[in-house]
Amino acid sequence: SITGFHVQYNKAIVGANAFAHESGIHQDGILKNRETYEIMTPESIGLEKSSLVLGKLSGRAAFKDRLKEIGYDLSEEMLNEAFKKFKDLADKKKEIADEDIVALVDDSIVNQKSRYGLVNLEVKCGTDAEASVSVKIKIDNDEVTTNFRSKDGPVDAIFNAISKLIPHNASLELYQVQAVTEGTDAQATVAVRLKQNNRIFSANGANTDVLTASAIAYINCLDKLQTNLR
Repeated sequence: SITGFHVQYNKAIVGANAFAHESGIHQDGILKNRETYEIMTPESIGLEKSSLVLGKLSGRAAFKDRLKEIGYDLSEEMLNEAFKKFKDLADKKKEIADEDIVALVDDSIVNQKSRYGLVNLEVKCGTDAEASVSVKIKIDNDEVTTNFRSKDGPVDAIFNAISKLIPHNASLELYQVQAVTEGTDAQATVAVRLKQNNRIFSANGANTDVLTASAIAYINCLDKLQTNLR
C-alpha cells in the first residue's frame, strides 16, 4: 500500500499462486502427501491451506476432493457423470469455481432420473432474420429430432421445437437467466417455471451457452411436469 505496487501472483512464498496447484500431477501429489511439492506449509505464512485450481489439467482425484469440500458424496456412477461434464466445461472455461461445480452436479443429479434429455441443439439467427433451430432430444431410449422457425427469437424457437417433441398444455410462467460466476465465459443458469392444471413446476439448466442452458431447463421442467401429471 505504501509503494503502490501489488505483489506479483507468481512471487515466491507470498504470491497468490505460491501455494496454488493447477497441474493434475501436482494436485494428486498434494492430496497424497503435501511435502511432495511444498517444502514449507501455507500455515507458516498465515494462510489457511493450499489451494487446488480446478481446470482442464485437473484429474479425478482433485475433482472428488473438491466435491467433498463443497458437501457432495456421490455414487461412482454419478461421480463419473459429473466428472465428464466437468472436463467438458474445463475445455470451455479456464478456471472452474465452486458455483460451477454445484451447477453441473445438480444437473447430473437431475439427468439420472430424467426420461428426457438434450442430445443436440443447432441455432441460426440474425438481426433481420427468423430464428431457425434444430433440436434432438432423448425420450427414454429413443432419440427424436425436429425443426422450428420463429420471428420472436431463438429462445421462442427452441421452446416451440421442444414442445413439438414433448406435447403439453402448460403455460410459461417464468424464464430467467443468471450468470453463475463473473466473466464472459461464465456458466449461465436458466430458470423455467411452467403452469398446468393450477400446478407449478420449476427446473434449472446450466451451460456456458445461454441457449443450450435454456433448452436444458425447459426439458427438465417438462420432465417434472410429465412425471407428476401421469
